[in-house]
Amino acid sequence: MNAKSVQLALATGDPHGIGPEIALKAVSALDVQARSRIVVYGPGRVLEQAAEACGLRGLPAGMRHVEAGTLDSDARFGVVAAEAGASAVAAASAALEACRRGEADAVIACPHHETSIHRAGIAFSGYPSLVAQVCGVPEDEVFLMLVGAGLRIVHVTLHESVATALGRLTSALVQRAALAGVRACGLLGLPQPSIALFGINPHASEDGLFGAEDDAVTRPAVEALCRQGIAAEGPFGADMVLAQRRHQLYVAMLHDQGHIPIKLLAPHAASALSIGADVLLSSVGHGSAMDIAGRGTADPTALLRTIALLSGHDSSSSS
Repeated sequence: MNAKSVQLALATGDPHGIGPEIALKAVSALDVQARSRIVVYGPGRVLEQAAEACGLRGLPAGMRHVEAGTLDSDARFGVVAAEAGASAVAAASAALEACRRGEADAVIACPHHETSIHRAGIAFSGYPSLVAQVCGVPEDEVFLMLVGAGLRIVHVTLHESVATALGRLTSALVQRAALAGVRACGLLGLPQPSIALFGINPHASEDGLFGAEDDAVTRPAVEALCRQGIAAEGPFGADMVLAQRRHQLYVAMLHDQGHIPIKLLAPHAASALSIGADVLLSSVGHGSAMDIAGRGTADPTALLRTIALLSGHDSSSSS
């Protein structure tokens, strides 16, 4: 992305969580030029409440705001509630629609709370599923890529039981996830990344000793990617290949394979990108922190890293 011209739509996430607070803190920390390239989507009254909690005298000067996900009452910080879940989805959807209209180049969404969203009766399994719904593409074509501590990890499966994930894993699905990761890396200024695919089983099945899944799924995916000119290798045992750190992009088969190393190395500074659709959305690699919401103590570091990443200024994840 061209760092000089990137426009970002920032959705405030669950209004009862820390999303509104870190949105305000992040915008306040930017210089005037960077601030002018961000539009905040969320309930205005909640932003005002968050400003009070942070000790700010109103909203940051020059902050652009679009009313979205309006609540019927003031925010109840720290409370898991259906109205808050519906608000988070509405704000993110409005930001995505703005991006699809060409009003922004990418969307950043502050943390949501999945229980709140489900209480609102909304089918939701993370921001990738919402991106798929708004963009009108199948959910299995939008994937999560975590970026942090020099790692970029695409997840083939995400919020589902291991049994369900194993039943869905196919060579075609793995290839789609890897190709989505390649395209996302290109948008972030890293064309033609070297890729390592994790095995499904320990030691990538150890030549069939620990199961036949890698011979049936991941190995054919690597071969197919190589035929397309992609610099792909594997499958490897995730522990071994991550320790070597020789590749620029990794493809994890299961949620914990990819989340654990990122959360261990960048617990409060990771970005979570929903990739594969015609709109790029990134959230932060942490939750809505209901236990500290409304106290003015939330750390905006991960959000600032995400803004830098999508603006083309981030160097922390280069390798």
